[in-house]
Amino acid sequence: MNRQYVIGGLIGAVAVTAIATVASYDILDSGEYSEVISVEPVIRTVSTPREECQDQWVSHKKPVKDPHQVTGTIAGAVIGGVLGNQVGGGKGKDIATVGGAVAGGYAGNKVQEKIQEGNRVDQLEQVCETVYDTHEIHDGYEVTYRYNERVGVIHMDHDPGRRLPMENGEPDTNS
Repeated sequence: MNRQYVIGGLIGAVAVTAIATVASYDILDSGEYSEVISVEPVIRTVSTPREECQDQWVSHKKPVKDPHQVTGTIAGAVIGGVLGNQVGGGKGKDIATVGGAVAGGYAGNKVQEKIQEGNRVDQLEQVCETVYDTHEIHDGYEVTYRYNERVGVIHMDHDPGRRLPMENGEPDTNS
């Protein structure tokens, strides 16, 4: 047999097979499709809370045994009364003693209050706060398509390529 006949026969067989494959693909793939205009990845920001702790020096008021400053009030009243008693004579002395006791009681109360406010203790404490770590995740694709004269947008979990399968005039997202 002639070598040219064999080569020609092989080339013809390959051509016929290729044409048949393309034709059968078009027959099997005769569904409805829309043209994909654009595909944009959708990025979503996610915040994840976590606790962040650190040691800090914290100042606290020391607990007091006399929260109403009774001791300071009494001591101030006694001292004020004694000093008031040293002033004047007769009825004026009595008024000065009472006035001195009242003023001394008030002053003693305020002095003890100021002393108690200044009694503080510093201690190392763990202070925690919630902070948020953010990161971006890929959340599918926003696909803009044209079907007949209508333009639509659909969210998909994958990139459909150049065309989008349609079923009953709507995108077939299962394909």
